[in-house]
Amino acid sequence: MSIAETETGPPAWRLILGYVRPHRWALLAGAVLSLVTGGTGLMLPLVARELIDDLSHDRAITGWLVLMSALVITNAAVGALGSYVLRRTAESVVLGARRTLSSYLLRLRITAVDRSEPGDLMARITSDTTLLREVTTDSLVGLGTGGLTLIATVVMMGLVDPVLLGVTLAVILGAGTVLGVIVPHINRASRQAQDAVGVMGASLERILGALRTVKASGAEPREERTLHAAAEESWRQSVRAAKWSAAAGNTAGLAMQIAFITVLAAGGARVATGAIDVGTLVAFLLFVFYLMSPIQQVVGAVTQYQTGAAALTRIQEAMRLPAEPAAAPAPLPSAGAQPASVAFTDVRFRYAEDLPYVHHGVTFSVPAQGMTAFVGPSGAGKTTVFSLVERFYDPESGSVTLDGRDLADWDLPRLRAAIGYVEQDAPVLSGSLRDNLVLGNPEADEDAVARVVKTTRLDGLVARLPDGLDTLVGHRGTRLSGGERQRVAIARALLRRPRLLLLDEATSQLDAVNEAALRDTVADVARTTTVLVVAHRLSTVTMADRIVVMDQGRVRAVGTHRELVAADPLYAELAATQFLATSG
Repeated sequence: MSIAETETGPPAWRLILGYVRPHRWALLAGAVLSLVTGGTGLMLPLVARELIDDLSHDRAITGWLVLMSALVITNAAVGALGSYVLRRTAESVVLGARRTLSSYLLRLRITAVDRSEPGDLMARITSDTTLLREVTTDSLVGLGTGGLTLIATVVMMGLVDPVLLGVTLAVILGAGTVLGVIVPHINRASRQAQDAVGVMGASLERILGALRTVKASGAEPREERTLHAAAEESWRQSVRAAKWSAAAGNTAGLAMQIAFITVLAAGGARVATGAIDVGTLVAFLLFVFYLMSPIQQVVGAVTQYQTGAAALTRIQEAMRLPAEPAAAPAPLPSAGAQPASVAFTDVRFRYAEDLPYVHHGVTFSVPAQGMTAFVGPSGAGKTTVFSLVERFYDPESGSVTLDGRDLADWDLPRLRAAIGYVEQDAPVLSGSLRDNLVLGNPEADEDAVARVVKTTRLDGLVARLPDGLDTLVGHRGTRLSGGERQRVAIARALLRRPRLLLLDEATSQLDAVNEAALRDTVADVARTTTVLVVAHRLSTVTMADRIVVMDQGRVRAVGTHRELVAADPLYAELAATQFLATSG
């Protein structure tokens, strides 16, 4: 199931109010300032009428000129202040949305991440949240202040001359009918444009994440076409949305021009018959001219709402992905904490309903303390054991326990605080070497960091680096070798003082000298900690206290190296071929 296939949620206007609610007073202040701006503007036609009337009767107009000047200056000053307050509030709404969404994405369950595109999720937290800025100011406030100003203007026009008001409203009603046809097209085009941006982000993330492979495969032209196709689709949909938005704006503008001409013609006829005087006609024409601003504001609010609604839909789709409950971080185990025991009982698991089972009733138990090695052919389900222990996934049936307690009953932060995990590809994050080492234990002191650096034989690397531990390691640790990245990952896990240490082929990229040193380190750790290791090297397996042999998602044998060589044909074959070959 993709993100777009999640169930529908509440309407967009309710979502907008949810994001705006924490900033409602600032938004209200900006709206009031906008209304004051509109009110001062509405007074200008009335002042102009009085000024013209005094001119026609040869009376002094100095007072009216001063008042008009004051209104113009007040209008500009209050308008600028109101615009600033609204823009600042809009930025605060975007900040709140990004905080909420980023916190939620960090808690996503691995199952949700597996079926999502990281680049698309990035687009939702960047470009989609940015559109909330326009929704807040142009849509929400624009609709409110523009609507109120429009109503006030219409009332004033009715007081000046009801007949000319009827002519004006007839033109506006026709334009409104046309807008009702246009607006749904804006929503669809905006949604498709944002989806295309997500596809482009996903394509870019996919390529940059494996750029060396792309270059080594000579695949730049093909991947370039993929990126360009996604960019062009985004362009097409954005142009389509712009086309309909322009049509909406021009419809409103055309309606006002027609209204101006119609009022001028009808008003001129009324002046000729003596129904109204010239000052009234001028005042009404000024009102028609002033009416353009609130109408365009309302039309802009509607079009921006359609764009924002599409972005909000994408944000809410991400917010409905399965996530782990929010919880405060748990303290790490204290020095000398008791090792953990682990047990699997008839565990069945598959990564998705449309995929085959990886575990077919896996059962084994690991006592507290010591080293247990998992061996078996590729695809036997060894790494999946670690994923289930970390509760990245939950078994479909059966149970996994830690210290005799089902993992489902553990508080997740407390569970993971007890575990140190070194993944198969030993990922290193962008940042400094120190940042990577203390990622799982930011409170680690310098002595602890120095000890673990020496234990994992990283001290030579640190001495060679220009800034020592503060040297930047590059995106995904590209400035480090594969073996160095593995040692960093092991050091990071050891700094957590885990009660249970999971090592997934953690020494596969090390040379013989460093592997032997780290093997001794792991043996020392196993005296006070429970260590589970997926290994393909005979030297690692033979030093384990027990070995779990897995094949086709099942446990076929458990024992020591000597026992299994004699009792299990598969293990004997692996030991004679794969282990020996890879231990070199």
